[in-house]
Amino acid sequence: MLDSRQLHYFLAICEQGSLAGASDHLRIASSALSHHVTQLEQHIGTPLFRRKPRGMEPTAAGLRLQEHARGIMRAIAAAETDLRDSAGKVSGPVSVGMSFSAVKAIGVPFITRVTQTYPDVQLALTESLSGTQLPHLLAADVDMALVYNPPGNLGIETLPVLEERMVCVGHRDLIGTSDAPITFDELLELPQILLRQGVSARAILDDTTLLKRIESRARLQMNSIQAIAGAIEAGLGCIIGTRLFMHDQLERGQVRARPIVSPELSRRLYLCRMANRPPTYASEALAQELLTQVRMAVTEGRWEAQLLFDG
Repeated sequence: MLDSRQLHYFLAICEQGSLAGASDHLRIASSALSHHVTQLEQHIGTPLFRRKPRGMEPTAAGLRLQEHARGIMRAIAAAETDLRDSAGKVSGPVSVGMSFSAVKAIGVPFITRVTQTYPDVQLALTESLSGTQLPHLLAADVDMALVYNPPGNLGIETLPVLEERMVCVGHRDLIGTSDAPITFDELLELPQILLRQGVSARAILDDTTLLKRIESRARLQMNSIQAIAGAIEAGLGCIIGTRLFMHDQLERGQVRARPIVSPELSRRLYLCRMANRPPTYASEALAQELLTQVRMAVTEGRWEAQLLFDG
């Protein structure tokens, strides 16, 4: 049976990259750590580290165990917090993942409300491009995440939050100065800038047929917000995105946005949590606060979208 103490030591070695580093970090003798690693490897039946002259590197099995161990240790910590808070006190660590657009719309109001209303909660906020929040959730790096178009077969609990209409955003020399809609076929004649293929690409739309047609015309693929914005302003291509994503550039008039028709394109945002990780008082409270902030952003016009949840 796996021992939580051994997993704790195992993760420390992975993070520090050596027995000596983990020994200093944990204040435990290197020989004791080595003994625990050997026991763990014997129990599992395969090496977990490659021993090198200046450190230790996880094997493929070690990397798999690292992913599981993170989830196990987070679950143990959540259980301890939940039991201590059985009277309903909202406290403890909660990690939340948001896309760049979500942070622009609700990031500061959400953080402000959490710090003012739940002073005993230790909030960790992870920002990334739209589609890359899902791997953070699956790896137990975040407790919940706002994810666009998540797949439905990964043991994830999903709550539809909002739906956004997609637009074509590009330099006016490339897409013109008109606000008139552009058809999907016309859009394909323009050089496309895409998020890299895979999970990130699903954040654009989950219609795989249309997505493949877009990918076939892509001039550039990147997962850098600054690079995408810079390339658009330089007239190197256009993106299928939302007004919120390029809000600052649109306000300055550097780029234009045109609705897409025939067909219209849209994407859905979901609040996602892993079904096998029980919520705590703190995570439940922050999930409700997220929904409150989304509702306020939409009703106040800061987020151009249609709400999909009640309450």
